[in-house]
This record gives sequence, structure tokens and C-alpha cells, in this order.
Amino acid sequence: MTPTKGKLYGLGIGPGDPELLTLKAHRILTQVPVIAYPTLENGKALARAIVASYIRPSQIEIPMPLPFSVERSSQPYYDIGAEKIAAHLSAGRDVAVLCEGEPMLYGTFMYLFNRLADRFDTEVIPGISSTLASAAMLGAPITYRNDVLSIMPATLDADTLRARLTGIDAAVIIKLGRHFAKVRDILAELGLLERALYIERATQPNQRIVPITTVDPTEVPYWSLILIPSQTQPQ
Repeated sequence: MTPTKGKLYGLGIGPGDPELLTLKAHRILTQVPVIAYPTLENGKALARAIVASYIRPSQIEIPMPLPFSVERSSQPYYDIGAEKIAAHLSAGRDVAVLCEGEPMLYGTFMYLFNRLADRFDTEVIPGISSTLASAAMLGAPITYRNDVLSIMPATLDADTLRARLTGIDAAVIIKLGRHFAKVRDILAELGLLERALYIERATQPNQRIVPITTVDPTEVPYWSLILIPSQTQPQ
């Protein structure tokens, strides 16, 4: 008899503080027999580290090495990870894929979702995005009334980034890393630098908030962002 297929969960686990895990995500995480998560090229697994205290020794783990450099394609790595997950789902085992922040907002799970959701029952559990958690950590309201929020990756080329930032109400610029100097210069050019707020690793134990003008471009991590809050006057 063919076993009933397992269910795939895309588990949003938040920006870093384990206490920001939702009750639903915690329930699923602690009940599924299999968990999968991305690992960096150096072997580190931030997603797993966030929820490490909740993982049981009996759970099967699927580390998925993914290159995060723009010079290397992630497609074959997602293909490999998806097929490893599919093998467990086909055998009737539920699988939860850990995803930092919100799975459907620049999340690694989206690429697995596109490969697996048409073959297996799938449920996405929303998580707290670092873009929103950062505003809370910075104590900066993002938008008022009819303001429009723009979220953009720092990896965009300078001309595109400049065009997207021109005339914004409020913005979040993510994936800074080695692109920080480019972004800072554009913000200065557009008169936005004084409004810009910088944060690294929001909600994590090594969170760091410093004035943007004091940031060393050579030491900016990937897990950092710039928030440009609204100038609308609240009533």
C-alpha cells in the first residue's frame, strides 16, 4: 500500500529572538518528524540556531547548503534540497522547512515552495519579518495614514536603487553587506541620510544599532538593514 504523503510546512521563525516564534510555529516545529533548514557555505545554520532549544534528538534533520553569493547560482542547490524533502514527504513524513523572518518575503522557502507545493499538501506559517522587527528595535514608526512603504534589496544597481528611493514616503533597504557604501552614497545624494537608521541582526543577542555615519563599510554584515521612516506628522 502506498503511504499517505506527508505535509510540507514553511515555518516562519522570525528575525532571531526565539521568543518571537509564534505559538503555531512552535507547535508544528516540536511535532514534525523532519525539519529542513538552509546552511551557509561555512556550515553555519542561522535558522536552526534560532530554534535549537526546541529541536528534539529524535527529529530527522536536512541541512541544505546554499550559496549566498551573487556569483553562484542557487538553483541546483534548491533542486537537491527539494528532492531530499520530497523523499520524506513521499514516505509519509511531515517536513517543516525553517525560514528566518517571513517565508513569503525574500524567504528561502519560496524557492522550495515553487518546486514542491504542486506535488504535496503545503501550509505556510507566517513569521515576523526583520523589516518590521527592526522598526520596533529602533523605536521608529514606519508609516502613517496614507504613506507607502517600499522594501528593496541593496543588491540593486545604483541607478535602479536611486530611482526607487527618489520621492519615497518610507523605505527599508535590506541585504546590505558589501553594498553599504553604494547605498549610503545614494542616500546622501538624495538628502535621505539624516533620516536613515541602521541596525544589524535585529532581535538577536548580537544586535547592533549605531548612527549610520559611523558605520564601517568593510564590516557590514548581510543581516543588516537601513530604515527610512515616514516624515508624516502623526495626529
